[in-house]
Amino acid sequence: MEKLFGWFGGHRAHEPLTVIAGMIELICGILVGVGFLTRFAAFVASGEMAVAYFRVHAFSVHGQTGWIPLVNHGELAVIYCFIFLFIAAYGGGKWSFDKQ
Repeated sequence: MEKLFGWFGGHRAHEPLTVIAGMIELICGILVGVGFLTRFAAFVASGEMAVAYFRVHAFSVHGQTGWIPLVNHGELAVIYCFIFLFIAAYGGGKWSFDKQ
């Protein structure tokens, strides 16, 4: 919501890649939250977080380069990437719409 609409103290994004990232985060976050198409949405969100880490943090041009997430401030992107990857492998659970 921050990237797309500027809510919650964020700034509205105007760059095309940031808008696309905001749309992926919003749609996949809602899908994972309610448990509909959970594995697919979590896999896409995990990939988006990996791309965000490498584009913004690991290869940053702002002087904070390096692979260590605590040094380049990319720890949240890495944590979200692995959490979404775990959800993609595990599934939505028994309370989701996807339950089998």
